This record gives sequence, C-alpha cells and structure tokens, in this order.
Amino acid sequence: MAPLPNSRTEPDGSAIIRVLSYNIRSMRDDTDALARVIRACAPDLVLVQEAPLFFRWRKKLARLASASDLVVLSGGGTAAGPALLCSLRATVERTEDVLLPLTPGEFRRGFATAVVRIGGARLGVLSCHLSLRDDERYDQGGMLLDRLAGMGVDHVIAGGDLNDRPTGRTFERLAKELQDCWATAPWGEEYTWTPGNPFQRIDAIFATQGVEVLGCGVPLGLPGVTETDLRAATDHFPVLAALRIPAVQ
Repeated sequence: MAPLPNSRTEPDGSAIIRVLSYNIRSMRDDTDALARVIRACAPDLVLVQEAPLFFRWRKKLARLASASDLVVLSGGGTAAGPALLCSLRATVERTEDVLLPLTPGEFRRGFATAVVRIGGARLGVLSCHLSLRDDERYDQGGMLLDRLAGMGVDHVIAGGDLNDRPTGRTFERLAKELQDCWATAPWGEEYTWTPGNPFQRIDAIFATQGVEVLGCGVPLGLPGVTETDLRAATDHFPVLAALRIPAVQ
C-alpha cells in the first residue's frame, strides 16, 4: 500500500492533515484495540460516531482521547452520539453541538461541529451519524449541507456513518455538493461494514471543492494497524483521509 502523507504545515501555510472517521459503538468492545488503531493512524482530527451517551460518558470519551494521544473537541452526549477529537496541532475557534428534529419512535440524531485552525489553514469540521430510515436520512443530509454552508469558512470536512451506500440517494446528495474523498483519491481498502465480512461502504469523509484529497480509505495495512485490532475495536472499519487545506488568504 502506498504511504499516506504525514501531517505537516507547508511553506505556503497550507496544512496537510489526517482525518479519521470512526463509529466506535459506544466503546462496548476492545477499547485498548480501539486506541491502538486511532494512535497508529496519527490523526489531527477524529470524527466519532456512537460515542458513549449515558453513565459517565464524558469520562469515557476523555479516557479514549487520552489513550489515543488526543483531546476531546466537542460532542458526545450533547450531540446524541457524534463527537470530535483533535490533536494539539488544532487551535479551536468555536464548537457547536446540534440536535436534529426527532422523529417519533426513532433515535435522536445530531451533529458535532467545530471551526479550527491548523498551521495557516482554517476549516470547519462536522461529524454525523444519519438515520436508518431513508426519508429521515435524506432530510438529515440536507440539514448537513445547510449546516456546512452556514459555518462561515471556505473549507469544510464532514464525515461519519451515513447508513447509506454510494448508490443511495442521501449519499448521492452529499457527493453532488462535496468531494467523496474515497472516490476522489482511493487508498487502502474500501468497505467499512461489517468487519466480519466487509461488503459495503456506509462510512465516508467528504470535503469541499477547495480541499485537495491526497488519499482516503480504510487503513488496513497501515503500519501499526492490524486486522486483529480492527476487528476487535468495534463493528465498523474506520476511514482515514490525508487532505491538503489551503492557507487563509
């Protein structure tokens, strides 16, 4: 597997960053394996789905961040599951946790969002976990795009568990407006669910058009990431992307 670029700030002020999107299933599995996978990916930003929601959820998320050499940026219980972790490379401008309209009988959904600066770059970040219901999921995809448009930044990264395949109408709605990073620059493996027999891509990272995608995919084969840990950590495979974010002009 070709090497994925490491994080760095370029002479022109642009930032090469690593972004990881990961459904961690409420940390109900092997949390040591989970932390090893995250550390080996060396991310600047982690877009988490299914963060712990109940008893001592803040402490659980903080413990995972610490074990992964990261800090909690936003989300968790206050965003109904999505969360953001970051490295100390990131300078935080603001965060906002968003709860989406609740459909009776369905799970509450939300977005964890932030605006950060890394090197000379400024970007918005959003983590999501969309509905299992097609109609609700499609509406949430529109809310996601509206939220990104209202963040007041030139460059935005969004990712998460879409509960939809690339041929689905919600996935297609997002890919029409944003770069599907895997489709733009495939790297690593494609399928994210289920680890026992991965056969579909329902987890993804998207970026606005000004972001250069250097590679994106499941980091199976990345040094330090073992198949044993990937299978033990949670019921999804993570998605890792290397992106070049232009410097603020």
